[in-house]
Amino acid sequence: MLCELYIKNLAIIEEASIPFSDSFNVFTGETGAGKSILINGINSVLGQRITKDIVRAGCDKAVVTALFTHLSDSVKEKLVELGISCEDDQITLTREISADGGSVARVNSRASSVSVLREIGERLVNIHGQHDNQILLDPERHISILDSFGDLEGEREEYHETFKRLQEVSRSLRKMTLERKERLLKESTLRAVVKDIGDLEIGENEDEELEAEFKIAQNSEDMRMGLAEAHMFIDGSEDADTPGALELIGNACEELSALSEYSVSVGRLAERLENVRIELEDILGEIGSERDGVDTDPGRYAYLNDRLGELNRIKKKYGPELSDVMEALNNAQKELEEIESSSDEIEQTAAEREHLLAEVSEKAKRLSAHREEAAVKFSSQVEGELSFLDMPNVKIYVSIEKGKLTATGMDSVEIMISTNKGEGMKPLSRIASGGELSRIMLALKNVISEKDDIHTLIFDEIDTGVSGRAAQKIGIKLKSVSRHRQVLCVTHLSQLASMADNHLLIEKQTVGGRTYTSVHRLDFEERKREIARIMVGENITETALRNAEELLRSTNQTSLFD
Repeated sequence: MLCELYIKNLAIIEEASIPFSDSFNVFTGETGAGKSILINGINSVLGQRITKDIVRAGCDKAVVTALFTHLSDSVKEKLVELGISCEDDQITLTREISADGGSVARVNSRASSVSVLREIGERLVNIHGQHDNQILLDPERHISILDSFGDLEGEREEYHETFKRLQEVSRSLRKMTLERKERLLKESTLRAVVKDIGDLEIGENEDEELEAEFKIAQNSEDMRMGLAEAHMFIDGSEDADTPGALELIGNACEELSALSEYSVSVGRLAERLENVRIELEDILGEIGSERDGVDTDPGRYAYLNDRLGELNRIKKKYGPELSDVMEALNNAQKELEEIESSSDEIEQTAAEREHLLAEVSEKAKRLSAHREEAAVKFSSQVEGELSFLDMPNVKIYVSIEKGKLTATGMDSVEIMISTNKGEGMKPLSRIASGGELSRIMLALKNVISEKDDIHTLIFDEIDTGVSGRAAQKIGIKLKSVSRHRQVLCVTHLSQLASMADNHLLIEKQTVGGRTYTSVHRLDFEERKREIARIMVGENITETALRNAEELLRSTNQTSLFD
């Protein structure tokens, strides 16, 4: 529970230390005195969003610290999860808000984060503000109300996880199907590429090899004749009885060899010329081989010409190089393989989707059945609460219509109401007045709070739109709730204020041109005067004071102050 709240430089509150009882606490005060600031302060230490303009004018920062004691098991489990110790079964949460917009969070005086405050805070306090009544007017929120009452959040989350998986698989299946359709449109083109290139059975560097051979074949006659003449010049011509270069060099070698016995230098020349003769014999043999190797086959020439034409055509289409052509072939073959394999993958994904769809449908039906059961209990309990709150003829019906699968199941939920006997059920948003909404929300909060272990409930003007007997019933109900949970309530009604165990007055004053708000606990006499003010305004009479005292004593509050 919230044991104590310390505030410094928060809006018009310069400094305040506010103790709370573990039962029924009320805040009263003039409009504009700062009651909403107090709620904002509590919200800040619970990790809720806060703006820098909450800092008191002229101050560097605002500080709010809350001490919580008698922690629930849920809070302790969260603290263990976050690695935070809680000695003596208590914890302090602090929020510092800088005037420049920065914010510092602390847990037990150690630096933390706002998100950690929020995780802890949602297990410590449940705040009902005036805007929460609007939840009742929004049918889309009714399913959450029912699930909270029926303790179905865990089952709904389990369903939601499976539903998300179904969505992911469905998206993947649509994507794969679309991609396969696009590929199938290209399939004929891809097969044409594979046939166009593959039928040629192209060898590596084939174009370069054939071009070299073709160049030779294209000039084969000139080469053959040239080589034959070169051979003749070296070897001579038998027909013309003409000696060749080889015979003449041989003759020269003989002459020089004959003279070598007279001259060493001539002998050396003879040796050198002999080497030339030997080299010339080798050259002559190679020229002959080249001459005999020249192919003058017209069929081979025609083949080379046609094959090079095909290769040049395919290079122009897919090239410019033959390597580019082969890459185009490989890419086309790869895409065709992907088209074939995608069919298997699509079948597997489709089977997974069918399995998930069946699982989601089954979980949705089970969740829907549990909602039907919860709806009956919900209607009965809320009607019971409303009967006590001076709305005995109200009938509540939870409409559950089944439809397509969504993130929350297969149900559309709307709370319907009949406020008078003989009237049919109508949507809550069309029938409830402000006062009825306040009592309905209190009834909901009461029945739902029985399902959780949040020890502190805060009601910010739950009495909006009610008065008289209805207000008294709300006070009795809050008093009843406070026997098991701590209740904090901001109110403008004497019926509620008179039932409090701890009455706190929020009072605004102007001193030296500045506005200050103070918060202090009232004793019996102070309470009597404050309740009289609530009843009649600032002109408090003796009659008003007697009425206030009678109201206090009738609610058995005097023992707290005697």
